[in-house]
Amino acid sequence: MLNIADTLHRWCREARPFALATVVDVTGSAPLPAGTSVAVDEDGNAVGSISGGCVEGAVYELCRQVLRDRGAPQRAWFGYSDDDAFAVGLTCGGELDVLVQRIDPSAQQHIGAALADVVRGRPTAVAQIVDGPRNLLGSTLSVLVGGSVTYGTLDDGPADRLVADEARALLRAGRTARVTVGSNGDGCPEPLTVLVHVNASRPRLLIFGTVDFAAALSQAGAFLGYRVTVCDARPVFATEARFPHADEVVVDWPHRYLQRTEVDARTAICVLTHDAKFDIPLLRLALDLPVSYVGAMGSRRTHHERLRLLREAGVTEEQLARLRSPIGLDLGARTPEETAISIVSEIIAHSGQGTGLPLAQVTGPIHRPLPQGSPVAVG
Repeated sequence: MLNIADTLHRWCREARPFALATVVDVTGSAPLPAGTSVAVDEDGNAVGSISGGCVEGAVYELCRQVLRDRGAPQRAWFGYSDDDAFAVGLTCGGELDVLVQRIDPSAQQHIGAALADVVRGRPTAVAQIVDGPRNLLGSTLSVLVGGSVTYGTLDDGPADRLVADEARALLRAGRTARVTVGSNGDGCPEPLTVLVHVNASRPRLLIFGTVDFAAALSQAGAFLGYRVTVCDARPVFATEARFPHADEVVVDWPHRYLQRTEVDARTAICVLTHDAKFDIPLLRLALDLPVSYVGAMGSRRTHHERLRLLREAGVTEEQLARLRSPIGLDLGARTPEETAISIVSEIIAHSGQGTGLPLAQVTGPIHRPLPQGSPVAVG
């Protein structure tokens, strides 16, 4: 639902009832992930997409029906259909499990409160019951910023605590996912399957070195939704004028800045200085941090010399195996802009556990579930 948070927030402020159709599970190849929603209001206005066009008409009609009937949530399944030219199906060959429910903002004010936090850019998780007792199906509970504030209630009992705990964990990890509670003797009377929609803070891209490649990389990172920081020890080069796409430009020794800044499992670190006095202390620290990606620019000769110096500095082989160097994928890049695409392509492939090969040479589904801890889209 967070993919259409702006419109839903407005509808909630206007106390406008709407039907919400949410992809709660995906099997095989599908164009959009679990958590994506379409909404339809009582005037027939629609927002969002769950399939890129394949099943939108059928989902729209189901939403209209749920609004008219004012009944319990409904489930719909859409799979691949090639035996009937008029059948509604996904041409990509995947399968979607969709939950459709009626939302009344006047009676469910906690949803509006959570959407307001999302629109303001606050990290927020909305837990939605997608399997379990019929009276709880579609129920939601929201967690705000670090789990310190919750909105809504499920059954005012163990389920609230268990679901809130799962939502807090996924909010910290920055990813949307399905979880099951109540199946391990944890006090919940019946198992519940919960889809936790996460609006996380933007993942960080830390760029060290103010070379021309850094300017292009900061622009590419900003386009992908990263919060971009450019850092260099030389104030004459580390200026906001040279890096207009960066969220911040820091003048400091790279390793000293990395010691004091906050990173997490979604952070990507790109070292572009290829100068040992900066690289070695920086990479020694970076390779010991729980970040998603560490890459370093330089020729193969520079790379081998860098490895020698890092080993002398005490970096282990296990840590060195995390280093992506020379940085980027082999795209035949020459210009700073092409090189930036090469680098962010490697970051995407590494985070999503992709092969980096042309899709024409890869078998299996094109769209795969995000692995644990991967960066997610924001908003």
